[in-house]
Amino acid sequence: MERQGEIESPRFLWVAALTVAVSVVAAMVVREVAVRVLHPRPTFAPLAVRPPVLDTVICVIVAIFVFVKVSSNAESVWPWRYVATVVLVLSFIPDMALARSHEMGGGWPEAGALMIMHVVVWAVCVTLLPGLAFTPSPQNGERGDDRLSIL
Repeated sequence: MERQGEIESPRFLWVAALTVAVSVVAAMVVREVAVRVLHPRPTFAPLAVRPPVLDTVICVIVAIFVFVKVSSNAESVWPWRYVATVVLVLSFIPDMALARSHEMGGGWPEAGALMIMHVVVWAVCVTLLPGLAFTPSPQNGERGDDRLSIL
């Protein structure tokens, strides 16, 4: 059994899968709203279906691996959140470059939609991973090893 407040392997597998799934759904909701509101050109591939799904899955899996490497226990989550925030800010650079160049027929509105997707996926990751990954610590003198005990 893992010590309280640390990542527990079986539990973390479903937390990781949940984080990927919720991130993809959240990104697709933002994408759908953006497509309906902005009506991007068909040549603007970043707002097609496949690229956001693939990018989200890959980036969230990388975030999960970094989380495991950086956050050994519940008290060490802040460095990971810091790294995640820096990566979020850096992820805006290609979007801004895309908006300035008007490559693929996109501009600032389309780039803004992509940035919103990044923020939404970041929010899912920095909320779900630290919130669910660690075994709960016993409170008020409860013993953590008596999961089925009535006493």
